[in-house]
Amino acid sequence: MDISRVGSDFIKINQNSFQRVQNDSTTKNSFSGILKGYLDNVDSSLKQSSNLTTKVATGEITNLHDVTIASQKAKIALELTVTVRDKAVESYNEIMRMQM
Repeated sequence: MDISRVGSDFIKINQNSFQRVQNDSTTKNSFSGILKGYLDNVDSSLKQSSNLTTKVATGEITNLHDVTIASQKAKIALELTVTVRDKAVESYNEIMRMQM
């Protein structure tokens, strides 16, 4: 049994939606620049998952495992993003309730 071709037809999937992002020189290391980079990574992960799902539906891709993995990574990245947003809003509301 020849296993040399195993893994050669796999689709490259974004390994980590929250990987270190590269900032351009205008934003440097600002919080907003880093946050925008992470949100762009999550967005690209969601788009890639949607694209792969469409390709499976049209029959262009037969390997369902890669599509399922991409879909779960996008789901987890989105859940993490929503959780961080909820915590940020909760913190903001708590600060606004503080009396000075």
